[in-house]
Amino acid sequence: MKTKLLSVALSGIVMVMSAGAAAAAQPAPGLKIMPLPTGADADQKIGRFIITYRDGATARSSATVAGNATQALSRAGLNAAGKTPSARYMRKLATGGELVRTSRKLDRVEAAAFMRQLAADPNVVSVQADVLRRPVRDIQAPAALQSATFTPSDTYYANYQWHLKTPDGTVTASGNANEGGANVNNAWDLADGNGIVIAVLDTGITTHVDVDTSLGDAGYDFITDSLVSGRDTDGRAPGGWDTGDWTTEEPWLSACTDASNPPEDSSWHGTHVASTAGAELTNNARGMAGVAYNAKILPVRVLGHCGGYDSDIADAIIWAAGGTVSGVPANTHPAQVINLSLGGSGVCSASSVTGQAVAQANALGASVVVSAGNSNADAANFSPASCPGVITVASTGITSRRAYYSNYGTTVEIAAPGGGVYANDGSSGTPVNDGFVWQALNSGATTPVPNDSNYGGYAGTSQAAPHVAGVVALMQGARLDAGLPLLTPTEVTAMLQATAHTPAVDPAANRQIGAGIVDAAAAVEAAIVEPCDPATEQCGPVATPIENRDKVKVSGAAGSETLYSFQASAGTTISFVTAGGKGNLSMYVSYGKEPTSSSYDAKSTRSGNNESVRISNPQAGTYYIKLVGESSYSGATFTARQ
Repeated sequence: MKTKLLSVALSGIVMVMSAGAAAAAQPAPGLKIMPLPTGADADQKIGRFIITYRDGATARSSATVAGNATQALSRAGLNAAGKTPSARYMRKLATGGELVRTSRKLDRVEAAAFMRQLAADPNVVSVQADVLRRPVRDIQAPAALQSATFTPSDTYYANYQWHLKTPDGTVTASGNANEGGANVNNAWDLADGNGIVIAVLDTGITTHVDVDTSLGDAGYDFITDSLVSGRDTDGRAPGGWDTGDWTTEEPWLSACTDASNPPEDSSWHGTHVASTAGAELTNNARGMAGVAYNAKILPVRVLGHCGGYDSDIADAIIWAAGGTVSGVPANTHPAQVINLSLGGSGVCSASSVTGQAVAQANALGASVVVSAGNSNADAANFSPASCPGVITVASTGITSRRAYYSNYGTTVEIAAPGGGVYANDGSSGTPVNDGFVWQALNSGATTPVPNDSNYGGYAGTSQAAPHVAGVVALMQGARLDAGLPLLTPTEVTAMLQATAHTPAVDPAANRQIGAGIVDAAAAVEAAIVEPCDPATEQCGPVATPIENRDKVKVSGAAGSETLYSFQASAGTTISFVTAGGKGNLSMYVSYGKEPTSSSYDAKSTRSGNNESVRISNPQAGTYYIKLVGESSYSGATFTARQ
């Protein structure tokens, strides 16, 4: 499992521990200076830096830290108009780092020089820039797609929320075959998230007639900078409420906008994300539905005007999981799931401030779900998507195709519906209803409209992540209902991946999106099934064993399904082959579970009986092979070779 960093970028298409634990998470030797941001964040000027001192170093007062930093600025030779900038101490982070602010922001060259001087102190373990992250730019549905019949009614679910339904090809109200849903509707027969808390670290939440904001006051605003928070003074504040993040007027117009970040009205991103995860009131004859609708949503504000700082986000992660953050009251509703629909450029390491925060949250039992990002690029180069310990989520559309904007790669664990924007999940064209994820959304341009009744569509990995966060809450809630202990974050990830369904449209070989698309019903069912004891019961599906190099004659009627099992050793290539005879059969193969025509690890579906599946680097254990009669077949030979 990985861990990932938080950049303030909304991932969607709106273009939006203990002290001992902290010490244990300190950076490994040799990683003293964390890389400065790259990509879209490369030109960002830096005015805040995080310094982590060696455990057991001489006691440091805030004045000493600030003095050392000011001396480092002087040694770096950063004279502007004959004046060297100074440094001011801000606070100690929950991860153990010390945050300082320079009297003026430094460009990339100046920041690198300053960090080198700080790192020259033998008592310093690491130095990193406190990057201001921006919301990942989600795509917003055009107003024209919100039809005149879009008024509070249960028909919203029927007509708009394809993303919660079974991916069985059923034609939607818009006339599209649904192959990309998360199968949440079938999971509701088993669980609703009761007893679980999902912390949504985002822009906060707004009041809405169809949204549960009962933990709004229990949440917290972690933004310390007054420019970002919109408050008159620096400092944090109680409550997880979204007061707006608009950048259309001063001082934010000058401070926050550029060619890559145009002026925008308030996004209300946190309300939309929280609604998908479970805040949306469900089965109430109004509006939309949410995934884990009986879970409690804890809103934590970490994004405001211009975005949000890594230092604030890291503290918020630890607090949300029930950890201690100096100066902030204890979280009375520790979360079992944390959603971060955020991101930005840069690699997240285990020793970075966000990587350490995720590790502490995992140690406290919280699964951390994050967006892969919306740059159509390798998620390994984005944060928090590349952090160890997180569940990174890519976005797919109604056809099950990877959304054209979604990040991808080996750091992605799983995919979920985020919306493909255009017809058939294309990369251009006219936006369609089924191209978006629809949820509650505030209608205010700057400050929020109280108790609003507005809804809206976004597309992006910001929308995909809360589907997975909601499914994790369903899994853990089902465990509580069954009297079982909660799953660990590692177990959660493994179970999500083992139960994911295979996309009907395979991603390109160099654009992989993890184990497949999240399957809520399968994940919940797996979460409450007691492990099989092979000493006392039949484990796994009932199948006919086939030995290495056996040649078995096979036949079957049209529509028949025959299941075989093969005990594999690790590493040596396996080939499953059928040949000869008459008719037409297909072959589906999965490791450790029974494959189906819609969920498998590999398949061969050529016309006739000559099918072949080759597994080049198999795991040790049981592979299941299902032969399906596309028409009646006979006289074929089935062979397994390793």
